[in-house]
Amino acid sequence: MMPKLYFLGFLFIFSLAGMTETQSNCESLKPQKVHFQSRNFHNILHWQPGRACTSNNNFSNGIFYAVQYKIYGEGSWINKENCSDTQQLFCDLTTETSLIRESYYGRVRMNYTGRLSDWVVTKRFIPFWKTKIDSPYMNVTQGNQSLLVSLCPPNLPSRAPRENSMTMEKYYELLYRVFITNMSLGKEQMVYEGTQRIVEIEALTPHQTFCVVSEMYQPKFGRRSQRSEKRCVKIS
Repeated sequence: MMPKLYFLGFLFIFSLAGMTETQSNCESLKPQKVHFQSRNFHNILHWQPGRACTSNNNFSNGIFYAVQYKIYGEGSWINKENCSDTQQLFCDLTTETSLIRESYYGRVRMNYTGRLSDWVVTKRFIPFWKTKIDSPYMNVTQGNQSLLVSLCPPNLPSRAPRENSMTMEKYYELLYRVFITNMSLGKEQMVYEGTQRIVEIEALTPHQTFCVVSEMYQPKFGRRSQRSEKRCVKIS
């Protein structure tokens, strides 16, 4: 009887080892750092390969990812069709997340030659709060001892925000801020804050170089964009 018991014990231990190895492999296949990145309401889901994939280059050709999303509070997940069998490490969910005050989740899993990882879910994503606003587009032309600054907001996705057709400035309650520096003095000052897209800076000293930058500002929440590229002009 003893040999038989030893044999059964060996099978039991072997099966446990196999289960542990399978679970370990599945765990190592799970995508890493699954998260949304949002700029100007362009909402992109990003992730990184599982640990097994980063340590073995032979995996790369056989790896595919599937993406699903849902609105917070809804039970069922929805497949993102053109990201259901992708080898990329990102998926554009801008259209699917275009109600910018809603809460969303995304999730990703990996398929390696028929072996599926578990789904990895993002944190709750609310575009209104999470999107980052780019700097305004700015053009500077010289007048008579003055500079004319033309401003334009960053581009929104063509289908978002779906719930309102107002301009980005009005919907998001954004203001333009314009700053100027006399390069001889090296001191910057804010010369404008408001909603106008055309700003004239007058009474500038001739034969001096002035540099202008701008940003978008949301006073309600104290949020601001990055600054625009600096434009420098020598007043004639």
